[in-house]
Amino acid sequence: MATDNLSSYDPASIEDAGDLRFGIVVSDWNSEVTYALLNGAISTLMQHGVKEEEILVKHVPGSFELPLAAQWVAEYDDVDGIICLGCVIQGETPHFTYVCQGVTAGIAKLNLEYNIPVIFGLLTTDTQQQAVDRAGGKHGNKGTEAAVTALRMAFLQREMED
Repeated sequence: MATDNLSSYDPASIEDAGDLRFGIVVSDWNSEVTYALLNGAISTLMQHGVKEEEILVKHVPGSFELPLAAQWVAEYDDVDGIICLGCVIQGETPHFTYVCQGVTAGIAKLNLEYNIPVIFGLLTTDTQQQAVDRAGGKHGNKGTEAAVTALRMAFLQREMED
């Protein structure tokens, strides 16, 4: 179990991203958590030079819809990376497992099929409090972590293409 702020990183380790464009797909389910993730991702991208108008945000009903919406962003918009943000909290049925497996497999598949980074920013927690702790609480903000990952992967792809 996480014991510290996992969102800590050295901002100087990220290049200026003023010429990059990102898509963010966010689930409206568990919006108290997912919108905090969204705010963390947007503020982190902007902190590193991404212009607000170069951040395309699309909302989906739940986490299971993240891969399809990310596919549409990859197909219909010119982005350097896509960040998928959602939150699934364990309940009393196996629904949690099926949703998490489907989203994980879908996002992994998109990374390989579209050759752009599609970042897994899905919280999979046992409780609401664990989710809140990872959406700007005592363990940082997974949205920030997802944005940093998207930036690093976009720069890595650019480096490899040169």
